[in-house]
Amino acid sequence: MCIEYHFGMPLLLMLLTIAIGAAGPPSTTTVVLVRHAERQGTMTADPPLSPAGLARAQRLAALFGETHGNGRIDTIYVTDTRRTQQTAAPLAADLHERPIVMPAGDVAGLASRVLRDNRGQHVLIVGHSNTVPELVHALSGLTVDPISDGDYENIYIVTIPSNGPATLLHLRY
Repeated sequence: MCIEYHFGMPLLLMLLTIAIGAAGPPSTTTVVLVRHAERQGTMTADPPLSPAGLARAQRLAALFGETHGNGRIDTIYVTDTRRTQQTAAPLAADLHERPIVMPAGDVAGLASRVLRDNRGQHVLIVGHSNTVPELVHALSGLTVDPISDGDYENIYIVTIPSNGPATLLHLRY
């Protein structure tokens, strides 16, 4: 099941708290997936974030930066690119967590590792426009629309119970 909504920041913060905090018993795994924030040009193979991207990374930290409580992000995964690592950096600093770096193209390996190593946890994955939809599918069996090149606003929250079907909440920030 996929639910999609568009909200302003105050309501979005409240809904995120409810969605992550009420994800279920400890055997339920909650995975938050986002694409890296806006990058600065495409002149290099691994461009850094633009000023708009750095601001979006700060908003991501504000959304998920609770250091205590039921909705706290336990583990952060990023790819081996500068833009995913910079997107996660403010949140990782707030949480005093060190992101786990995975190869950008290993969608199956990342999904398998999250499901194996993070059962019952809240996980953030910062990926790419092509890998985020693939990861949603690998984790939940659900399909989402492709992410266009200029779209950086998607947040997918996949809830994976130990028994029963996965659910998907699609938000924009």
